[in-house]
Formats: sequence, C-alpha cells, structure tokens
Amino acid sequence: MASGSVGGAPTGVTFENFDLLALGANAPGGQVLGSGIKVILTPNAQAVVGSVGGQYAAPFLSGGNGTGFGGQPDGLNTTTYISAGSSNAMGGANATLELPFLSLYLGLLWGSVDAFNTLEFFNGAVSVGQLTGVDVSASPNGDQGLNGTLYVNIVSTLQFDRVVATSTGFTFEFDNVAFNPTDPTVVPEPATLALFGAGLLGLGLARRRRRNG
Repeated sequence: MASGSVGGAPTGVTFENFDLLALGANAPGGQVLGSGIKVILTPNAQAVVGSVGGQYAAPFLSGGNGTGFGGQPDGLNTTTYISAGSSNAMGGANATLELPFLSLYLGLLWGSVDAFNTLEFFNGAVSVGQLTGVDVSASPNGDQGLNGTLYVNIVSTLQFDRVVATSTGFTFEFDNVAFNPTDPTVVPEPATLALFGAGLLGLGLARRRRRNG
C-alpha cells in the first residue's frame, strides 16, 4: 500500500540531509552519517553543492518539503546533495545507501526527474524491487525547474536495507532521504497514489510535488 503526506516526508521517521557528507567522491568503504546511513559513491557519483551544466542540477524544495531536514526553505537547494553520475560515462557509477536497519519506507527529494534514473532496493544481496523516473513522473524529461523536482514517498511490502541509485545519463540528483522500519504513512491521498505490480516486486509509491496555495 502507498500513501503520501503533504509537502514531503511523514513525521516520526529517520531523516538524513547529507549536509555532513564530504564533497566529491568518497573514499573506498564510504562514509557513515549521523542517521546511521552509510553512503558509498562510486565514481563518477559524488556529493555536490550547486549546479554544473551538463553534469548535475540542484533540486528545488517546495510545499515545505524541507521540514525535518534542518529547516531548509523553499527554493533552489543550496545544501549538499548526491549526484549518482552517469553509468554510460563511467561504467558502474552509482550512489549506494546502506541503511542501519531493515526498512519498509523510503522518502527522497528527487531532482530533475529523468526516465533513465533508477532506484533499486536490496535485502542483503537480493534485489526486492526497483523503480525509474517513468514510475514517479508523468513527464520525466529532466526539467531542472520547480516542476521537475518531486518528493517521493515509497512504501514496500518487502524489507530492504540497501538502496542503489543509478543513471545511464547525467544524472540522478537527490537529497533529504527519510526511512523507517515500518510504513509511517496513515492517510492515503487518492490523487497521488500509484501502486505498481510485479515489475516493482511489492513496491508501492506515492509522490508529492508541491502544495498549492
């Protein structure tokens, strides 16, 4: 089952804003952050700030979806975020998040959504599902403006403890990850619900771009 919360991540979950992640590609073995997440960036994935033409573009925050992540205001993201790089430019490029416990929920601020962005979920070495930009946006065309960024809430029926972000082209930008061992969402929003079938192996998803008014 999938459900969403207005603006962004629900309350009562573990939040990670990546602000303490060292810029650039990290050392072999990755970096463990305060939330317990270990971030492993395989070149040319890297932690970045700002935008570089043809490589990565900062996500936008809207509808108060920075709540819980250090009070980030609406507007262009000026803090550290992750770029997954391009596996076509450098084979094996990816950004891996190793979670400190088995989870059923993941939320993230997904910038300039492209059809070739992919999230894959693992329980140990076993893949339990994946989704792409096509699953989260009606027009996954890499829009670098406000309407191209989505806060995506994902609820799975299968536990996972590792999430791998890849992109065949430049790039897959994301920030403000939230996770939880159980489904923390309680009030479904029918207009934003999308429940996917066997291709996602039990993963359901809800997305919220912005709050009007």
